Amino acid sequence: MNLLLKGVTIADPNSQFNHQVCDLRVTQGKIVTIGDNLQANADEEVVDGKGAFLSPGFFDLNCSIGDPGFETKEDIQTATDAAKAGGFTGLAVLPHTKPVVHSKAEVQYIINQAKNNLVDVHPIGAVSHDLEGKELAEMFDMQQAGAVAFSDGTKAVVDDGFMSRALQYAKGINGLLMVYPENKSIAGKSQINESRTSVLLGMKGIPALAEEMHISRDIFLATYHEAPVHIINISTAGSVALIKKAKKDGVKITCDVAAHHLVFTEELLNDFDSNYKVKPPLRAKSDIKALLAGLKDGTIDAIASQHRPHEPEFKNVEFEIASYGIIALQTVLPLLVKAGLDASQIAEKLSVNPRKLLKLKVPVIAAGEAANFTLYSLTEKWQYTAANNHSKSRNSPLLNETLTGKVKLVYNNNQFQVYG
Repeated sequence: MNLLLKGVTIADPNSQFNHQVCDLRVTQGKIVTIGDNLQANADEEVVDGKGAFLSPGFFDLNCSIGDPGFETKEDIQTATDAAKAGGFTGLAVLPHTKPVVHSKAEVQYIINQAKNNLVDVHPIGAVSHDLEGKELAEMFDMQQAGAVAFSDGTKAVVDDGFMSRALQYAKGINGLLMVYPENKSIAGKSQINESRTSVLLGMKGIPALAEEMHISRDIFLATYHEAPVHIINISTAGSVALIKKAKKDGVKITCDVAAHHLVFTEELLNDFDSNYKVKPPLRAKSDIKALLAGLKDGTIDAIASQHRPHEPEFKNVEFEIASYGIIALQTVLPLLVKAGLDASQIAEKLSVNPRKLLKLKVPVIAAGEAANFTLYSLTEKWQYTAANNHSKSRNSPLLNETLTGKVKLVYNNNQFQVYG
């Protein structure tokens, strides 16, 4: 697929053309020329990129796909369609499917189902068999089959001894554990942040302490075993402070944050809209301020979508019985624009660092490299509707909203998609 991009601004920290306005020619899946005033060939599609940024393709560290077993929520085709529209050329998908991705058979199934797609789909294997936190899953076999990391998804690893053994085993095979931080005995069955808002709403709250105690435990274990650990979806100022200190102390710890935790606050729950029910819960403005500061100073390594599709019967119900999560692949970029991130920060946290964490090849916008990039505008507005929502599910509080920040084109695996 041959393409000529005109007048794009390169946003790639690993490219010699970073911050420059260039034309870029792609022939048969490879970037062949980057320069000025390139003339179109007869077999090329020409795209005007004036005012738009060109970054390595976005990569999502934390995505849920229902396939296998929960295809009514999302299947691989609809997930990758939504991913493309959101600018993602790569996804790391969590293992909480049915069956759970806890052996090489499930890993191979996902890889085979996602073949020949513009979007690269990378399975994350479970840490424990059936996500029960009791027996180690077949981590080595899954790694050999193509699993890029190990996680029990949004189920925290409760048992300290089990977490210790899992870290030891993962270190032995050069694998990465991606763990959700929640002390269940502190969090209990609460569903929103513990604060003045939870008191006003008459609901029990989850204290920040539940997240921070769990992170403290994992810091101790990672220190003891000299093993790497990745904390997914941190949400509190205290978590940022803990991880910042641990990194300074030489602990092999990394973390990410969901895009919506950089924008949405707990006050949005005043109307009991279940589309704002996420896990971890929405926090306070002071937490958002700390998360943004953590992104800028390098404490937070990456941004994830935390895409969680659900059928209407799981969300259009009373708040207390609604499922956690929102669909998010198509709205990450607008949320980052709203949070005030620039193109350089987006490239680092959404394209480069996620792949580095998983030891995957990082695309570079340079002549001779395979074309894997996203073209997007930070200022163009668009309306997110049921008609242009590519997910099989509809559980987003942003549907029917006018958003700023639009994906214009994605290219990967010698395929591209242009969005009007």
